[in-house]
Amino acid sequence: MTNRYLINPGRRRALTVGGGLAALAGLPVVALADGVRQDPPAKAAGGGKALPDYAAWKDADAMIVHSANTIELRRDAFGNSTITPRERLYVRNNLTPPSADIVRDPDVWSLEVSGVAKPGNLTVAELKRLGLTAVTMVLQCSGNGRAWFPHKPSGTQWTVGAAGCVVFAGVPVKDVVKALGGVADGMKYMTSTGGEVLPEGLDPNTVKVERSVPLEAMEDAILAWELNGAALPLAHGGPLRMIIPGYMGVNHVKYIRHLAFTAGQSPAKIQQSSYRFYPVGEKGSDKYPSIWEMPVNSWITSPYQPGKSHPAGRVFLTGVALGGFHALKGVEVSIDGGQTWRAADWFGPDMGRYAWRNFALSVDLKPGKYMIATRATNDKGDTQPKERRENNRGYNNNSWLDHSVELEVV
Repeated sequence: MTNRYLINPGRRRALTVGGGLAALAGLPVVALADGVRQDPPAKAAGGGKALPDYAAWKDADAMIVHSANTIELRRDAFGNSTITPRERLYVRNNLTPPSADIVRDPDVWSLEVSGVAKPGNLTVAELKRLGLTAVTMVLQCSGNGRAWFPHKPSGTQWTVGAAGCVVFAGVPVKDVVKALGGVADGMKYMTSTGGEVLPEGLDPNTVKVERSVPLEAMEDAILAWELNGAALPLAHGGPLRMIIPGYMGVNHVKYIRHLAFTAGQSPAKIQQSSYRFYPVGEKGSDKYPSIWEMPVNSWITSPYQPGKSHPAGRVFLTGVALGGFHALKGVEVSIDGGQTWRAADWFGPDMGRYAWRNFALSVDLKPGKYMIATRATNDKGDTQPKERRENNRGYNNNSWLDHSVELEVV
């Protein structure tokens, strides 16, 4: 089945999603870490794809359900507000979510902390007494943009909708560490372990969600229990989630049960090989860079109506731009496929280094076909490249050519 929202007219390629579907109810399947498994499918009574029970509160008309664990926001549903509503935020789970029972009383959830002077366990209620902060940031799946890789890497064929800009609130990790006497000597990484139920009979390191990031990431990291002003829902890692602004989504470990400061990186497969930036045809290993910091990126969100034309005259081209790990500096728009560029204007609030910004460019268009591209630059000087950086798993695609759209004006 071809999905019109997976079409990049600029590349003249239609991408398909799905395959045989099976009912979600009663599935014994456990979705294993990215690159290891086939996500359990979702199915509605009428045969179409439906939101899974744990995300049934999502805006179904705005979402593309790839599977029970991968749900994407449609490109034409981003809107023009900086903050992505919770009901329109994408969903990506590396393992089947735990029971909804864990979010009924979030304050009793317990976190083990080790690799500090005074290791111990803290409930969410206790964490709430140690500190409080909030951060507006882009949350983005590492595979966002995977659909345009020509070698068709395994994994969900995301286009642009595995991203959102949201507000997380919780306690700064550095405040927790201070309360526990500081990081122990010799520790180089901050390692988070998820609280999903692991399938029996398998080596835990092959399936568990456990990610290590450089110790300096602790500076801005928070243990979050709130999303956009409400309790963190199960679909997004509630009751407690590790949040590391500027890092790709896999590092924001959901249902965090253990926070460890470690001398080395986690031995889990999801750390050692699955989320690595390695060449097409090779096997992932720790000799390749880990998927950590987010690259600069941008894309047009409106007008975007595949298969439909737009009336000639004044057109507002709008979209979102993110600086990645660094603050945004500017964004340019081209209506001729990158031959010429014009600076776009920001609109709406600047919500900080880690948030995206909305941009607009007013243009007068005569009848014809236009290739609309955007190109963002951050304050480090990084600019979106024309071509994607090829890699086996289809990670970190920030190619402006891939993200371009064709607009027919009549």
